[in-house]
Amino acid sequence: MKCPFCNNLDSKVVDSRPDKGGSAIRRRRECEQCGKRFTTFERIEEMLPQVCKKDGRREPFDRLKIINGILKACEKRPIAKTDIELLVDRLETRLQESSEREISTTMIGEWLMKELHDMDEVAYVRFASVYRSFRDINEFMSELQDLLKK
Repeated sequence: MKCPFCNNLDSKVVDSRPDKGGSAIRRRRECEQCGKRFTTFERIEEMLPQVCKKDGRREPFDRLKIINGILKACEKRPIAKTDIELLVDRLETRLQESSEREISTTMIGEWLMKELHDMDEVAYVRFASVYRSFRDINEFMSELQDLLKK
């Protein structure tokens, strides 16, 4: 593993443990040249489906893109980043278990909205407002009224 401080390629593992979600291994390493320590994460490379965008383009599933979208919706809300990461872990597991080769952004967005609705209603509304691209205030108000009825 390349040292981020001196770029040396030799390091030794001084500690290994599962991360909080159990989906990766956290390793503390020590550079054999400069002696500085750094952390790496090891996770299984999973086969995830291609994502079909609304305009027909296809691209690889991007975990960080999903996390960043949810983080924006959860900004200034009492939701821990670890909870968001666990949410995305559940999404990835669901996609792997589906064994589909392609999945639409619509399916991903609907599933995420359901999960966010259960976590935090404000985050849900924020995510839905971007995801559903409401054409006017009436569509937005209709969504809010449906939320209040539940």
